[in-house]
Amino acid sequence: MPDMKAIVATEPGGPEKLAFVDVPRPVPGPGELLVRIHATALNRADLLQREGKYPPPPGESDIIGLEMAGEVAELGADANQFAVGDRVFGLLPGGGYAEYAVIPEGLAMPVPENLAMTEAAAVPETYLTAFQALHWIGRLSKGETVLIHAGASGVGTSAIQLAREAGARVLVTASAPKHDTCIALGAEVTIDYKSEDFAERVKQETNGRGADVIVDFIGASYFDRNIRSLAMDGRLVMLAMLGGAKADELNVARMFAKRATVVASTLRNRSLAYKQELTADFVRRVLPLLTDGRVKPVIDDVLDWADVAEAHRRMGANETAGKLVLKVI
Repeated sequence: MPDMKAIVATEPGGPEKLAFVDVPRPVPGPGELLVRIHATALNRADLLQREGKYPPPPGESDIIGLEMAGEVAELGADANQFAVGDRVFGLLPGGGYAEYAVIPEGLAMPVPENLAMTEAAAVPETYLTAFQALHWIGRLSKGETVLIHAGASGVGTSAIQLAREAGARVLVTASAPKHDTCIALGAEVTIDYKSEDFAERVKQETNGRGADVIVDFIGASYFDRNIRSLAMDGRLVMLAMLGGAKADELNVARMFAKRATVVASTLRNRSLAYKQELTADFVRRVLPLLTDGRVKPVIDDVLDWADVAEAHRRMGANETAGKLVLKVI
């Protein structure tokens, strides 16, 4: 079996622990594609996995990387939706920081002709996460108000555009230098989380009504203010715990008063059937928007994958607006 180059964390730690290694090239099984990767992209989960805090699901590749874009190199048995040479992109449970990866054909999507590989690689994880949060969990409807935290992040920039296309009013939190990016994408209200109380601003901007949907990555330190920011029958979708796991204050009475729905969600450890259904719905509802340019990935920078440690450092320091992409070939 031929080898390939891949990037792994030699041991848990900082970006300096990332290194190139030779590993066996994966072999596609029934219904799978072997893809020659042209580009991959960074996600917060990559940093956590590097630190030893977010292991891959059982049985999946321990190579870091949750998304990729590339060309189909080989078809597994019974794989008939794509042909060798087709440009595809998609979500991975792991294995993106490599020259090749295997993906179930139900998770592979055709790369729109207007997107370069480096652009396509920036789509799957952030857009599918945002799509799931807003539509599958948040049940966002036209005319509703959504509050998106970390508005200039990869998921944040994707969520702003999807919420805008859904006809929602978009409020975001972000550091002040990133407000222009959020406004250009469709945010109506930007809140500087470093100097403002977002719960008070949401109350002011909605005449006391609150937000119908909140997409949150911060967790514990925002929990009480998120509940205060919800409208009646509002939905809080929690995607990460960057601000901690244990809330100091939890006013259950306030949740009852709002008839609040609170959902904590991950995507990586969902079943294959769930992710295939989500991908199929995404292809129907969002891929046409990517194809005609109505929504697009926001890319902070494209780096050679040899510069992966610098990319991890920049993401860890919150120096980016949008996605960091690693060009493999």
